[in-house]
Amino acid sequence: MRWWKVLGLAGFVGVAATGVVIARAERQRRAYTPQEIRERLHARLAEASAAGPEPGPEPGPEPGASSAG
Repeated sequence: MRWWKVLGLAGFVGVAATGVVIARAERQRRAYTPQEIRERLHARLAEASAAGPEPGPEPGPEPGASSAG
């Protein structure tokens, strides 16, 4: 076999393996019941609320306001 055939076969195997990994992850993600998802979201919200507010951008001048008075 030539090197380009080996390279093409390796690429095909890599794509197939990636598809298998993605399909497995999707099956695991869909295995949650709606109640489990709701509980996880509530837990994440409580965790984020306990950590405090996230710092936002610094307030700047209002759009359209001029500094000349």
